[in-house]
Amino acid sequence: MSNFTDFQFKPFIMDAIQKLGFKEPTPIQKEMIPLILQGKSAIGQAHTGTGKTHAFLLPIVQRIDVENTEVQAVITSPTRELATQIFEHLKQLIEGTEISAKLLIGGTDKQRTIEKLKNQPQIVVGTPGRIHDLVKENVLLVHKASILVVDEADLAFDMGFIEEIDGFAARMPEDLEMYVFSATIPVKLQPFLKKYMESPVHIQMNDRKPVAEGIEFFLVPIRSKSRTTRLLEVCEAINPFLCVIFCNTRKTAEEVADFLAENGIRTGQIHGDLTPRERKKMMKQIRDLEYQYIVATDLAARGIDIQGVSHVINYEIPEDLEFFIHRVGRTARAGLQGTAITLYGPDDENDLARIEKMGIPFQQKDVKNGEWIELKERHARKKRVKQENELDQLAKALVRKPKKVKPGYKKAMKMQIEKIKKRERRKRNR
Repeated sequence: MSNFTDFQFKPFIMDAIQKLGFKEPTPIQKEMIPLILQGKSAIGQAHTGTGKTHAFLLPIVQRIDVENTEVQAVITSPTRELATQIFEHLKQLIEGTEISAKLLIGGTDKQRTIEKLKNQPQIVVGTPGRIHDLVKENVLLVHKASILVVDEADLAFDMGFIEEIDGFAARMPEDLEMYVFSATIPVKLQPFLKKYMESPVHIQMNDRKPVAEGIEFFLVPIRSKSRTTRLLEVCEAINPFLCVIFCNTRKTAEEVADFLAENGIRTGQIHGDLTPRERKKMMKQIRDLEYQYIVATDLAARGIDIQGVSHVINYEIPEDLEFFIHRVGRTARAGLQGTAITLYGPDDENDLARIEKMGIPFQQKDVKNGEWIELKERHARKKRVKQENELDQLAKALVRKPKKVKPGYKKAMKMQIEKIKKRERRKRNR
C-alpha cells in the first residue's frame, strides 16, 4: 500500500486525511492498517514519531457501525496526556459524522462522566484506571466491544497498569481483536499478550533512522565543574525555540528547575507528582510558549507530545538506556532539525559506549564563553593507552633475561625495551 486511497477509506476519512496534510502512509501504517481492517490481532512495534496513532485510528473509524449504539472499540493509553492527544486526533477524523466517542481519564469529575455514559459511546479512549473503574461499576459496557487497542504497552506495564487492562479485557468478547502498540515488548508482558492474542501478527519496525535523522548529538564533559554549572553554560550557548532538559528523578528535576530560575532562566516542570490541574496548566503554558526551557522526567519522553522542541539536554543519562532514544526523539520531528546535548562524567563511559552501539553518532563538544568548541575524540586517550600497553607487551616478549646476569642487566634490558618501542612507534606512525 503506497497511498491512502489503496485502503478504500470512506469519503469523510479521506477528507480528514487531506485536511491533516498526510501525503502517504508511514511504514507502520502500511503494515497495520490492512490488518486492523481485516480484524487480525497484531503487535505493532515501533518507536516514537512513526505515525502509530493514525495506524489504529483510521481503520477503527472505518469499521464503526453508526447504526450500532453500543461500545465497539476501546483504546487505552497509560497517561492522561497521551489519551487526550489520541482523543484530539480522533475528533479530527469523526468531526461532522454521527460516530460518538468519549474520553475517560482520571483527574476529571467521575460523577459527571457517569451521567454522560447514559448514552454509550461507540469509541472509548482513556486511561486504564478510569476505564477499569467504570467497567467494574457496570457504567461502561464493553462486553460487546470487539476491538481493544493497548497503546504504549511497555510504558503501561512499567507504570503497573496491566492488571487494570486485564480487568476490563476479561469482560470483552472471547473473539476479541487486540492491537498492541509498543516501542519494546518486555518479556514480562508476554503472559498478558498470550492470554488474549492467539498467534498475532508481529510487525516490527527496526529502522531507527527516523530518530537520528536531522539531529546533531553533542557530548559535553562535566570535568571539574558541577553538573548544574555545566548545564547553565550550555543553556547560555544555545538559543532554543523550546528546550527539554531530562532528569532521572522528580527531586533532581525540581532542583534543576530551581537552580535555573535562580540564574534568571524561567523554567517549566513536568513530572509525575504534578496534580492533574497543575499538569493541565503547565501544558497550556508550554503550548502558549511561556517557557523556553522545560525540566522533565522520563514521563515526558513517552507520555507527553510537546510540539516544537528544538533542543534536548540529557542532564543525566537515563538508567534505562532505551529511554535515551525516546528522549532525543522529542526533537527533530515533522522534518525539522534538532540538537540533543548529553552531559557526562567519568562514570558514564560504559553507558555512552552502549548508546553509541545503538547508532548514536556523538560529537565531542565543550562550551567556552558562550561558544561551542570542538574537542578531540574522547576515545583518543584510551586508544593511546591501549597502544602503549600493546607495545610494552611486544617489546618485553622480544627482550629476554640473559642466562648469565651481570651488574646493570636490568638497566640494559629496559633500554632495549624502550629502543624496540621507539622503533615500533615509528613504524606505526608512517
